[in-house]
Amino acid sequence: MRLQQAPESRKVFIQRDYSSGTGCQFQTMFSMELENQIDRQQFEEIVQTLNNLYAEAEKLGGQSYLEGCLACLTAYTIFLCLETHYQKLLKKVSKCIQEQNEKIYVPQGLRVIEITIYEDRGMSHGR
Repeated sequence: MRLQQAPESRKVFIQRDYSSGTGCQFQTMFSMELENQIDRQQFEEIVQTLNNLYAEAEKLGGQSYLEGCLACLTAYTIFLCLETHYQKLLKKVSKCIQEQNEKIYVPQGLRVIEITIYEDRGMSHGR
């Protein structure tokens, strides 16, 4: 009886880009490990789309201020009923990643694109 070997797998990490501050942003630099797997321009467009969604999520505007005021007035119980602007945009990011996996990465034999955000539990941004 011969045991089958699992196919070789490797992970490619897209590094965070801190050139514009500490907001959530990823480098659009194309990794050599992806050469002959996906189109360079397509990769850069996907990363830029995700960067734009994260930038929109972290943008402070009227809606964010209103959410903050309502949170204070309701002792933060409003968030039991409503999603924040940030949460809505994170859902868009998840949907975008899922669509890209289905359309591009899986058909190319790549497993998935995955983004994991590690939150600092000591921070109280409401995000």
